[in-house]
Amino acid sequence: MPSVLETLAAHSDNPSSFLALNSGNTYFHDDRFEGTCAYRTSGRYALQFGGPFAAPEHRARLLDAFAAHTGRRLVAVQLQRADAELYAAHGFTVNQLGASYAVDLTRFTLRGSRFVRLRNKISRARRAGLEVAELADGDDRAELDRIDQCWLREKGRHVKELRFLVGQRTGELQRHRRLFVGRIDGEAVGYINYSPVYGSRPGMLHDLSRRRPGAPPGVMEALNATVMERLTADGAGWLHFGFTPFTGLGPEHELPGASRTFTRFARLLARHGDAVYPAASQLEYKQKWAPHAVLPEYIAFRGRPRPGAVWQLLRATNAV
Repeated sequence: MPSVLETLAAHSDNPSSFLALNSGNTYFHDDRFEGTCAYRTSGRYALQFGGPFAAPEHRARLLDAFAAHTGRRLVAVQLQRADAELYAAHGFTVNQLGASYAVDLTRFTLRGSRFVRLRNKISRARRAGLEVAELADGDDRAELDRIDQCWLREKGRHVKELRFLVGQRTGELQRHRRLFVGRIDGEAVGYINYSPVYGSRPGMLHDLSRRRPGAPPGVMEALNATVMERLTADGAGWLHFGFTPFTGLGPEHELPGASRTFTRFARLLARHGDAVYPAASQLEYKQKWAPHAVLPEYIAFRGRPRPGAVWQLLRATNAV
């Protein structure tokens, strides 16, 4: 049987699919079908990440087998449009949850008036002496741990690191990712971790980043711009900025049968939900790069949405 990583590489068209390999996830297989479903449990709920990662002819039947395995309390998040249509056809209630953003590196340029402010921020960080280096697998990461600690302290004592729907930079799978650090005068001031993306828009996913409090403005923009240049030179097609919940919401993206109650809930969080998830600041950063693709992403409930299901999803992400 192929490994989960091999299955993702062969059959995934979800730009965040590498996150299915995060520690804490469980994988469902059925010997009759080529594919896997990634999920974790929270309370009485099974929380699935992405849709069935499977050969096209096996996706529907693998979903049926997985739903039978987990029972009624199944919630699937970060579904792509094709996944959403599949789940809706199988009786799930499906709503848009947010959107993901991607830049076509073959067309990207920082020239032009729309990027004046971004270029100025990048130039400011480079004048401050920012140097960017890629860390090899096995390099000491203590300086990055210190950035994490400072970053969390700045957020406040009640803030916890998000998980499940965000990337990691540890474990044996780190050798498949690319990790870049920015230093000024030899001191690490920020880093970005990138994961591979498969499918119709192959490339890399900007999946985890941290900045040391007090670092000069433009550090993260300059770090990412430098990496974009290197990825382009390496032949990567797309840079994905990942999923941001409660953004890009629109009635044109909803499927028939969507829950009106959940739609109102998502729009409420879009306006006032920064205490739950920093969507506004994430969206601002992603829009700086003028993404070429904005992809709606969905959540699916077995039956109607329940407050308990949403609560368990928030718990699984460490948002509450």
